[in-house]
Amino acid sequence: MNQNDNTLSLKLFVVLARAHKVVAEHVKNDIQRYGLNPTEFGVLDLLYHKGAQPIQQIGEKILLTSGSMTYVIDKLEEKGYIVRKRCEKDRRITYAVITEKGKALMDNIFPQHTEKITELFQTLSIEEKAEAIELLKKIGLSLKPL
Repeated sequence: MNQNDNTLSLKLFVVLARAHKVVAEHVKNDIQRYGLNPTEFGVLDLLYHKGAQPIQQIGEKILLTSGSMTYVIDKLEEKGYIVRKRCEKDRRITYAVITEKGKALMDNIFPQHTEKITELFQTLSIEEKAEAIELLKKIGLSLKPL
């Protein structure tokens, strides 16, 4: 590697990190308008779009530790947005299932949230968005998870 490549790699890292921070702050503020934190929203979003999920797998899909997952599931259950349901075939597995109240919430807020996300990326053309997706995927897929 030459010095120019090193400099560009460092600059790319800084620009990517700063962009992620700003976008994440906007998304967090949007989600909080609905009385949820980003993790709660992530769980509801997963259950809303993919249906009932084993609690252990939810943590893996949205990158949470099992301790944090239990806390988030407890909070969503207290709010009436999800219920726990034991697997009939394997009692060791517990599913998180979105309730009608949870579905109604997501029916209401998801279109608004989608609009907010679209607004955040309005400076990019459709082609630029597609290119950014491919480039970021290329980076992510080239690295092994730790």
